Amino acid sequence: MRNVKVAATQMSCSWDIDENIRKADRLVREAAAQGAQIILLQELFETPYFCQKEKAEYYQYATELEHNKAINHFRAVAKELDVVLPISFYEKKNYARYNSLAVIDADGEILGRYRKSHIPDGPGYEEKFYFNPGDTGFQVWDTKYAKIGVGICWDQWYPEAARCMALMGAELLFYPTAIGSEPQDTSIDSKDHWQACMLGHAGANLIPVIASNRIGKEEDEDSSINFYGSSFIAGPQGNKVQEADRSSEGVLVAEFDLDLLETQRLEWGIFRDRRPDLYQMIATYDGERRIK
Repeated sequence: MRNVKVAATQMSCSWDIDENIRKADRLVREAAAQGAQIILLQELFETPYFCQKEKAEYYQYATELEHNKAINHFRAVAKELDVVLPISFYEKKNYARYNSLAVIDADGEILGRYRKSHIPDGPGYEEKFYFNPGDTGFQVWDTKYAKIGVGICWDQWYPEAARCMALMGAELLFYPTAIGSEPQDTSIDSKDHWQACMLGHAGANLIPVIASNRIGKEEDEDSSINFYGSSFIAGPQGNKVQEADRSSEGVLVAEFDLDLLETQRLEWGIFRDRRPDLYQMIATYDGERRIK
């Protein structure tokens, strides 16, 4: 048996970066006290979700990886608590800006970074104004406790991303998130749809999925979003094993036997019976075969 405990967290955020980091620190320590070894914080937790409006002044929140406050803080925390921490941040690299994540191993060392591949653009979620398309490709990291894959928010709507990470050997999939109401239509509630997509990733790949969302109402001029929390941990059959409510700060913890799950994936034959020779359409925009 190779058991690992994972945690999802959720919290509200203010414009006080230091306070947000302190709040996230408390949640990480609470999760670690419950035995969690890999702990997920939500997307861009250093600030409110600034993508509601297109404002050039928000570019100032981007930092280079080595100078980011949250990453430097949680490198020390990871080493102190012997935990793995995927940390979301707004990355500056020369004249490029990315929605990125650094994977910190249990010794405090950074294993690498992932840059969000799918960048949304719509009312209240104006991310193309702030972020270049990620150029790292999907990645998997061999941490102290498990081989993990990470997507960021909008990435979680794409089964191709989850499958790519599974094919690369991911044993657990993590998705930091910022999602809530739609400013242009408050009658839309995507919570169930949002969860269903990731439950599908778990079931289709027989891999647990861990998702952390933010909570609270955030306003920017005439736009507002009620972030609906509902962070959750899914088991390998696409079943929710832990779920938070829509408004409470908190921590979820679940344990999985990674050796048992690997055996189950092999027994089901899902990866054995794949037909990549038939999947060329996935690599097109319009579903048309191309003549070579």
